[in-house]
Amino acid sequence: MPMTMSRARVARRIATAAAFGGGGVGLLGVAAVGVLLTEVRLARRTVGGSSDIPPCADGRYGAAFGHRTDRPPLRLGFLGDSTAAGQGVHRTSQTPGALLASGLAALSELPVDFRNVALPGAQSDDLARQVELMLGDDTAIPDVCVIMIGANDVTHRMPPAQSVRHLAEAVRRLRAAGCEVIVGTCPDLGTIEPVYQPLRWVARRLSRQLAAAQTIGVIEGGGRTVSLGDLLGPEFEARPRELFGPDNYHPSAEGYATAAMAVLPTLCASLGLWPEEERPEPARGEGLLPVEQAAAEAASEGGTEVTASRAPWALLKHRRRRQLPEPEPTDPSSVTG
Repeated sequence: MPMTMSRARVARRIATAAAFGGGGVGLLGVAAVGVLLTEVRLARRTVGGSSDIPPCADGRYGAAFGHRTDRPPLRLGFLGDSTAAGQGVHRTSQTPGALLASGLAALSELPVDFRNVALPGAQSDDLARQVELMLGDDTAIPDVCVIMIGANDVTHRMPPAQSVRHLAEAVRRLRAAGCEVIVGTCPDLGTIEPVYQPLRWVARRLSRQLAAAQTIGVIEGGGRTVSLGDLLGPEFEARPRELFGPDNYHPSAEGYATAAMAVLPTLCASLGLWPEEERPEPARGEGLLPVEQAAAEAASEGGTEVTASRAPWALLKHRRRRQLPEPEPTDPSSVTG
C-alpha cells in the first residue's frame, strides 16, 4: 500500500504538470540514469528488434451479421505503437486489432469495420498525426477507438508529463468527435526477458509510473483505461517463450490474445454491450476511489479498468474475461480511408 500511495502522488504530479505544460517529473537521480543508459546499451545486444511490417488487419469483421439486421456496422479504430500495430506476429488473425474486432462483432452481433493507423516505433507525440488520419473522413468516424502507447516513451526518455499531455489531447479530440476511447496503458517493461537488474527494476518503476499518470490524463479527458502492464507481467515472466515473440520484445500471438481478452470487456462496456452492471462489486476488489489512487492500483494489477465517475472519483473494476472468437477473413474493400 505505501508503494501504491507513492505512485499515486507521483502520477498526480505528472498529470498536473501535463495539464499545465510542464516538462516532466524527475523520477531518477543522475547516477541512476547513468546506470540505466549503460544497461540499455547492453540490453540492446540481446533484445531483438523486428523490422517486419505488421500484417494489415483493416477490413470488415462479422460480415455475416449484416444479413440479419439493417443496423449499420460498428466502427473500431486503433492507434498507438508497434503493440497496437501487431508487430511480432505474421498472421492478420493474430493481431490485437483483429482479435478485438472479431470479439466486438460476436458480442454485438453486428459487422465491425476496423481501421488501424498505429505506427511501430511511435511515441505519444505521434498521436496527433494518427488522430488526424482517424478523423479525416467525416463519414467514417469510429464509434470507439483503442490506443496502446507508452513503451517507446519510456525507452526514449520522453518526459512523462509531455507523454501524458500528448495522450490526453488525443483522447479529448477523439471524444469531441463522438468516439468512445479505451487506452491500454504502458506495459511493464521490467518483464522483457534479456533485461537484467538494475535496469529491470528501473524499467518497471518508470513504466508503472507512466501507466498511472496516463490513467489520470485519460480519465480526465473522458476515456477509459485498461492496465496491460501487470496483466502481462507475471505471465510474461513465467512463460516468456510463449508470450514473447521471436525478437524477445514484442508479444507473441498468445501474448496478444491475453491482452485482447483484457481489453474486450471494457471495449464492449463503453458501447453498452457488456452484460455486467457498472455498479462495483466490493467482493471483487472493485469500488469508487480518488482518481490518482485508482490509477496507481490499476498500474499494479493488470486487466483493471478505470472509468470516470463524479470528480474526483473513478470507478475501479475487474471485468470477467471471455474467450475470444477466431477472427474470420476480412473484406478490406469495406473500409474506406
